[in-house]
Formats: sequence, structure tokens, C-alpha cells
Amino acid sequence: MSGLVIVDTDVWSEGFRKRVGDPSAERLFLAELVEAGRVQMLGCIRQEVLQGIRDRAQFERTRTALQAFEDRAPRAAEYELAAEFFNTCRGKGIQGSSTDFLIAACSVAWGMPLLTKDKDFQRYAEHIPLRLVRV
Repeated sequence: MSGLVIVDTDVWSEGFRKRVGDPSAERLFLAELVEAGRVQMLGCIRQEVLQGIRDRAQFERTRTALQAFEDRAPRAAEYELAAEFFNTCRGKGIQGSSTDFLIAACSVAWGMPLLTKDKDFQRYAEHIPLRLVRV
């Protein structure tokens, strides 16, 4: 696989946690993506990663580390696609957050796969053209 990959909050969070046990395949792949310069950041993912950090020093370390990744801002088309995806999934009885559907819409619209451990995205991908990274 070549090109940029959107990395979801859960994978970033694992990457920043203290090393306990064996790293997941997603965490190892994140390290490869970072080294190769193939990570596409979204502002909403940056926010989710940072908003869960209570310790101020850890917050600053994480913020500094994430500054290496430039955001690509969604435009009206991505927000509209996110709303379509939300409605499609809701019509199938699948609930999700606005942020999840925005991430999915950016992934689809920009032709970038999503690296995530979040099972919700697997359910969404059954009904929308979302491409998930399999590691």
C-alpha cells in the first residue's frame, strides 16, 4: 500500500501510552506510517487524542509530537458526505458520532484508507464505501 493513511484516535492513543505488553499490529503499522511520512491528520482526530489527557506535561508532549502532522481540513463536500453516511447507517439501525462519520467521509472523499481498531467503523463499512486498513 502506498499513499497517505488517516489514523484514527484509538491507534494514536495506543501509540502514546506507556509501553505495556506487546504492541498491536495497528500500533506497529502506525510507526511504519510515521517513519514513511504517510500519515494524514485531521483536526478532529487531533482534538480527540488531546482531550483525553489529564496530565498537563503529557498533554504538552503529545501536542508537540502531533504538531509534526499537518491537518487537512474538510470542506463542505466532506461534511455533506458525512451527513449522508450518518443517514445511511442510521437507516440501517447503526448509530455513530458525527466525528466518526466526518472521519469516514474524509477517508472516502480523499481516497485514503483508515487505520483504526474501532469496531464501529467495521459496521459502517458494511453500508458505506469506507476502506479500512487490514494489518
